[in-house]
Amino acid sequence: MEKTRFNNLIKEKLGNINLIVASNREPVSHEYAGKKIKTVNSVGGLTIALEPIMKNLNGTWIAYGGGNADKTVSGEKGKIKLPEGEESYTLKRIFLSKKDINDYYYGYANSVLWPLCHIVYMKPIFNSAQFLTYDDVNKKFAGSIIEEIEESKNENGLDVKNIIWLQDYHLARCAKYIKEYDENIKISIFWHIPWPNPEIFSICSEKHELLEGLLANDLIGFQIIYHCQNFLKTCEWELEAQVNWSDYSVTYNGHKTWVKPFPISVDADYLHHFALSEETEKIIDEIKNNDEIIEPPYEYLAISVDRLDYTKGIPEKFRAIDKMLKEHHELIGKFVFVQFGVPSRIYIDAYKKLNEEISDIMGDINWKYGTEEWRPIIGYFKQLELGRYLAYHRLCDIMIVSPLHDGMNLVAKEYIMSNTDYKGILILSKFAGASKELYDSILVNPYNTECFAKKIYEALIMDKEEKERRTAKMQNIIMENDIYDWAYNFLTALYLI
Repeated sequence: MEKTRFNNLIKEKLGNINLIVASNREPVSHEYAGKKIKTVNSVGGLTIALEPIMKNLNGTWIAYGGGNADKTVSGEKGKIKLPEGEESYTLKRIFLSKKDINDYYYGYANSVLWPLCHIVYMKPIFNSAQFLTYDDVNKKFAGSIIEEIEESKNENGLDVKNIIWLQDYHLARCAKYIKEYDENIKISIFWHIPWPNPEIFSICSEKHELLEGLLANDLIGFQIIYHCQNFLKTCEWELEAQVNWSDYSVTYNGHKTWVKPFPISVDADYLHHFALSEETEKIIDEIKNNDEIIEPPYEYLAISVDRLDYTKGIPEKFRAIDKMLKEHHELIGKFVFVQFGVPSRIYIDAYKKLNEEISDIMGDINWKYGTEEWRPIIGYFKQLELGRYLAYHRLCDIMIVSPLHDGMNLVAKEYIMSNTDYKGILILSKFAGASKELYDSILVNPYNTECFAKKIYEALIMDKEEKERRTAKMQNIIMENDIYDWAYNFLTALYLI
């Protein structure tokens, strides 16, 4: 959907709205670089997807301020206008203590909810004290949202319509406390990650408290219908709630909550044009002539872009490449795979072990097949600017997106929209939500090493006409349901409840 049409349709349908989005992660952070302060853009799919919406609707975004210079630039109320130079929406920061971050973020959110929802055989670590902190931080977010509602009343009068849009598993209890303030406020949450089946969720010690918090929302959005069905089944199993399968709703304690799929997307038109821009062309020339990342020579280039997370299937991917090289010695000296990644949650033991495993497997494969001038796997674990990622998208022969479990995975969609030369092809895990839309990619089961290896080789030898046919079809799918369609569908569904 075109930006202008999105704005016109939102105004036509919703009128004068005060959109308040709340998420754990902020779209930008501010960090000290010596005596200067630099702006660091977030790399998360959530923030990249939401920022175009916030720019267009001039909303308020409430998030945890994690940058060491965030307080300095935010003022007394913790607010700053963004983007710099454009100032189209407001970022309001919440500042948390080290204990809050340890127990709420590293503890309950990412040591309980993250492994619980991603069924990748990682055991959740339950801690009731950490849940209390998680609940307390949700209260803080709710309090900050209520402050914004009160300020809006004073500035705009009573005619403004407040719409609260919570984001993801960090804020499962937030709606409950906002509804206690005013039960008539429209509140929703979009759950970006999967929702597990009821058997898995039943092991959660605080399952009733989490469901109670979520069902205070008027609308809960998931990525795909399967996750909606899992959630409804969970409510049937765990609560004395009325589940209506005909309209996908749950009535609990007299309050009705709708549960709907809204597959998230990307700013498709922007990515496509940025990939074709002069800026990206210059980066492509620079990479071809003097690339500091890919030093060895190659004929075939495969890449992946992942957070360093155990759900992303990075060791499984390396093992598939190992198997392919073992079966196809003719690729030795010709094939290079680059794993781009950004370290994540490094204070959690499971992530420390993952980083060690990645390093060990990569070292073993390079020792086994590498030569003095060439090695098959390169790891680059620093953040790049978007234009450089898009340049590698255009240069590679294969993009491998192979999570063990993922709500959507926007990297897959970003790659498709930036594959403007049709040079490459997408290999995509069947367990990513994106596979339900991008079915013309080469779908793989990342747990099946032998078949995964065969699919990588199949992608390498695929002719250009077939790559173009598949990619063009997927580009059309994404263009027909881009980030503006996603936001419009979600917000209008909430407003019409």
